[in-house]
Amino acid sequence: MKFKFLYLSAALLILFFSCKKETIQAKRDPKVIQLPLKSQELIQKSNEFGIELFKATAQTAVGNLMLSPLSASTSLTMLLNGCSGETYNQIHQMLGYNDLTCGEVNATYQSLVKQLLEADKDVKLAIANSVWYRQEFSVKTPYLDTMETAFNAHVEKLDFSISSALSTINGWANENTNGKIPKVIVEIPADAVMFLMNALYFKGTWTQQFDKGLTGPGAFHLEDGSTINVSTMHGTIPSKVYSCTDFTAIELTYGRTNFSMVVIVPATNLSAFLENFNNQDWQNMTGSFDSNPDYSEIDVSLPRFKFTFEKILNDQLFALGMINAINPDLADLSGISDDDIYVTFVKQNTFIDVNEEGTEAAAVTTIGIGVTSMPLPFDVNKPFVFAIRERTTNTLLFLGKVVNPEY
Repeated sequence: MKFKFLYLSAALLILFFSCKKETIQAKRDPKVIQLPLKSQELIQKSNEFGIELFKATAQTAVGNLMLSPLSASTSLTMLLNGCSGETYNQIHQMLGYNDLTCGEVNATYQSLVKQLLEADKDVKLAIANSVWYRQEFSVKTPYLDTMETAFNAHVEKLDFSISSALSTINGWANENTNGKIPKVIVEIPADAVMFLMNALYFKGTWTQQFDKGLTGPGAFHLEDGSTINVSTMHGTIPSKVYSCTDFTAIELTYGRTNFSMVVIVPATNLSAFLENFNNQDWQNMTGSFDSNPDYSEIDVSLPRFKFTFEKILNDQLFALGMINAINPDLADLSGISDDDIYVTFVKQNTFIDVNEEGTEAAAVTTIGIGVTSMPLPFDVNKPFVFAIRERTTNTLLFLGKVVNPEY
């Protein structure tokens, strides 16, 4: 009986560890997102746009930098739906949409977002869009309908002249980034008539977390050749590694592995790497990761980091081909309104926090739209001169001044 008991216990232990291994493996199998071939091509082109926007921004940005390609392309696609003529063609080409119509792009966006949000219950992902416009501004109904149906956007008209409008818009950004980006605009200019916004929030725990007890000072070599000590996490983490002449990269996964962080370490220095890094490098690297089903136990040392970033992207988008939209004399946003309007700015605010548990990240892209012909407010609030004339002859009938209206 004793031997039978030992045999049964051993069998149960084997079964337990076997089931546990299968459970861990199942957790590491990502949920497959099904998209048509055209949609896959669109995502690749969108990634290419994001990489080029990042490179263009990194050339002038000092210090840490983070952009959201998905947030940028989403908000610019919202804008695209209201463009016509060459303005439309330039943005359409910049985003790499090729022969796809706006309707096809919108449908792809809807399908992608739905599946991204459902991919991993262990990862918190939120994507939100909004349209805010001045209450006196006439917006075409079909455009607002598209924003509500294709982008599930919150659409609201506001009195831009009162302070609560600014609080309402910033409050939306704060709420949809879980408080990580509390303010995206500091004022509403007199010529502003609309803001298009996308908010993206991500919070994921590592598939295998780092042990906080192993975190300690680690050497970090700066671009100028000096070395500093930074708080560095350590752990033996199931990962995938890719190496080529120009860089080495590691992929660390979150949750059930649908989402991951790819860390790229240049062979030389970061500036030289960014000059040559392109979408083909990204495709080669991620293709290598995806073709390898197995994870290796890698001793990983990764600095903790946390920062915010803000950047107006007009110059970078102009360099990438979005020329007419930001020129008041050339912009054709006739799908939004019959008024003469143009893009006054495109801005991203981002937040990132990487620690032993995982990663929290957020982004808000804001597109400001202004009118070219709106007169500035005229406030008579101090002593003034007045005149009364006959206009066809310019005969001056009366001329006076007021130093005190209640005198």
